Amino acid sequence: MDATTEDRLLDGRIRLRQPVRGYRAGMDAALLAAACDAKAGQRVLEAGCGPGAALLAAASRNPESSFTGVEREAEALALAQENISLNGLEDRVEAVAGDVSQRFSTLGLAPFDAALANPPFFDDPAALRGPAPEKAAAWMADEGLMAWTEFLGKAVREGGTVTVIHRADRLADLLALLAPKCGSFQVRPIHPFADEPAKRVLVRAIKTGKAPLKLLPALVLHDRGGAKHRPEVEAILRGEAALPWA
Repeated sequence: MDATTEDRLLDGRIRLRQPVRGYRAGMDAALLAAACDAKAGQRVLEAGCGPGAALLAAASRNPESSFTGVEREAEALALAQENISLNGLEDRVEAVAGDVSQRFSTLGLAPFDAALANPPFFDDPAALRGPAPEKAAAWMADEGLMAWTEFLGKAVREGGTVTVIHRADRLADLLALLAPKCGSFQVRPIHPFADEPAKRVLVRAIKTGKAPLKLLPALVLHDRGGAKHRPEVEAILRGEAALPWA
């Protein structure tokens, strides 16, 4: 296994071992975890959990729920399993081998109450300069965004929720791909600064939901000339605040 560092999430409550080189947990994982609002007794799946940053942070935020991470890369899966043990969460968190390009049924798991994902942001190699090899799996969706939405739609029961963080410029694609199975969409834009366009969106959908789409208040990450993050964002990163849904 490649060299790793041990980092801390949620103001030190979560220990995370992750590769020195390659994709490392950042704001997207933190926001995805903050958007998880699982109720007591519910089962939550994260597709493409990597070393487990969002998985473990969401589990810490929702201590009465159980979590399953699915990961296809062997080294990332091994790290996720190690991190689960490192944080003493084996009783309600697990990570299993799986690939979103395969049918959800191949996992042999019952449908979940909720599913989370931070899919790779690109599925067209011509759309950007090729990422470093160690980052390719995290940046390039080999099977396209459709494979992710189909997997997530199958992974939850009727009335279950699907929560995704993705590029803002793929919002139309994301909604269209989820629409055959899901509805009752809620969208929260994520802006780097108040005067710049959103770079990310958090999308919540309900399987078989029929309610009208809701556009929620935006989250702005930074003030120009101010601290690294706005106070409300710092509270999210420390685990003192969540990103609620309507």
